[in-house]
Amino acid sequence: MNKNIFRSIAGIIIFTLFSSVITAQKITEPKLDSDWIKPYPPFRIAGNLYYVGTYELGCYLITTSKGNILINTGTAASEALIKKNIETLGFRLRDIKILLTSQAHYDHVGAMANIKKETGAKFMVDAADADVMQTGGKSDYELGKYGVTFKPVKAGRLLYNGDTISLGNMQLVMLHHPGHTKGSCSFLFTVYDSVAAYRVLIANMPTIIVDKSFADVTAYPNISRDYAYTLQAMKNIQFDIWLCPHTSQFNLHEKHKPGDAYNPSAFIDQEGYNDELNDLQKAYDEKIKQ
Repeated sequence: MNKNIFRSIAGIIIFTLFSSVITAQKITEPKLDSDWIKPYPPFRIAGNLYYVGTYELGCYLITTSKGNILINTGTAASEALIKKNIETLGFRLRDIKILLTSQAHYDHVGAMANIKKETGAKFMVDAADADVMQTGGKSDYELGKYGVTFKPVKAGRLLYNGDTISLGNMQLVMLHHPGHTKGSCSFLFTVYDSVAAYRVLIANMPTIIVDKSFADVTAYPNISRDYAYTLQAMKNIQFDIWLCPHTSQFNLHEKHKPGDAYNPSAFIDQEGYNDELNDLQKAYDEKIKQ
């Protein structure tokens, strides 16, 4: 047998066995907040951007002329809710062509593997989170202590800071905002309605999840530097509307009530964004004093 063919076959076998072992491991979600799986009516945010998440976990559907993009899936338990929300808006799950995530944590990618399998969509992830996605969270610098916390997902494309994700008439720019995870990221894009154009930022806010000092986080030696970079980078983004993976971070429930009429201006809130970043900067400054 040709040596190159043999190596290829051997590689496929090893990868398949590795994937099977990881998949077979027990999935343990360390915490499941009731608001994370609480239903919330889907709605149109602005233009072709829709909210399809739960009460607390932000999931976003962007429709295009060539299929749709889904950002985040919530936990494994919220899979049915996300599907229902998409269908309630009149869209089909099978029309999802691209899957993205803001961070490789189980509360945002718990249903990613199942939705990827059902739709055949291409999963794209910040390159620094690719390994964590492929190990089901086991290699995460902090939550890895719980083992496998979600079904592993292999990326179809690795994204780097400033990369563009294109589908139909949409272009999203991925912004590398590490710290919360090594590959935490935000997405910047423009949507339109009959009245205006809206520059949208789906922001992964750099909250700190470790109790110990940064110097003691040996699995992530650049953590302090990454947080500092992200906090500075996020202060210089120009946008109209901002949203987050967690609805409490951008006060969704103060800006939109179930049944409210279409109102993109409700999400134009530069002051709220600045306040959130200032609070996170203070938390970081306190942390590095440890």
